[in-house]
Amino acid sequence: MQMRLCIAPKTAGAPRSDSLLMMNADVVERLKIENDLCLSMERNELFLVYQPQLSLTTGNVTGFECLIRWQHPEMGLVPPNRFIPVAESSRLIIPMGEWVLRTSCAQVRKWQDAGHRIPSIAVNVSAIQFRQEGFCELVKTILKDTGLAPKCLELELTESLLLSSGDLIFSVLAELKKMGVKLAIDDFGTGYSSLSYLRQFPVSKIKIDGSFIKDISENPDDAAITTAIIDMGKALNLKMIAECVETEAQVSFLQARRCDEIQGYYFSKPLIAEEVEQRLVAYEARSRAADKTPTLELEMEKAAVGL
Repeated sequence: MQMRLCIAPKTAGAPRSDSLLMMNADVVERLKIENDLCLSMERNELFLVYQPQLSLTTGNVTGFECLIRWQHPEMGLVPPNRFIPVAESSRLIIPMGEWVLRTSCAQVRKWQDAGHRIPSIAVNVSAIQFRQEGFCELVKTILKDTGLAPKCLELELTESLLLSSGDLIFSVLAELKKMGVKLAIDDFGTGYSSLSYLRQFPVSKIKIDGSFIKDISENPDDAAITTAIIDMGKALNLKMIAECVETEAQVSFLQARRCDEIQGYYFSKPLIAEEVEQRLVAYEARSRAADKTPTLELEMEKAAVGL
């Protein structure tokens, strides 16, 4: 799949527009990003990284979240918060999102075929992707083409998306659920969190936004909000995962509140596919040698020394 150049090159010899000269640096950068983003897939500049998610009960890896990265030939590694909004406003997010979904599903199936236990892959879905006609059929086609079981795919949706489109959201979520795909709410707590809509939608997991996790061991308000979110999710029999976990104090806090899973640099940075493969091989070799299920403490010890 390729993205076509969506900004035409300036005609040779055309006079420079006064309005262009008056553009501020942000606008010029945005236009450059959009222009270059159109060609990024053709040039193989986009790539995926995978961040492990860890059970706080068993210490086992429960899955990975797939994250997109852009290595620009001039600007270097472009942060997602610089190019994702541009991709959404230009609707490039549709072909880009399809590439992410197809590539990540194919990669997980490849790992599984090699004998590695990868329970699931979490993929973020933008509102524009989700609302496109035929989204469910696209997911079904990708799963069929890659051979990945629907239960191994988890789609992460934002609160604002779930609250914005009424009947359309219900019908799409219901069809995805019927297919066997898992659904999660991403960045929970940053929108209009409420019990009423959590009861209505067929989601199985809540991801607590990292802005609350950052200071939970020092900030009483963040600690109270995080505790309330976990309690609310538990009352509805939903899995709870905290993102951006970076310190032992945060892990201890989340364990004490019975949070199910964590994700963040405390356990592992996002890894390219080759790094994941290397760590899986090393981890499985040690597990066979130890002849036991790894504990959380063992997992953390291995993470600290880079596996």
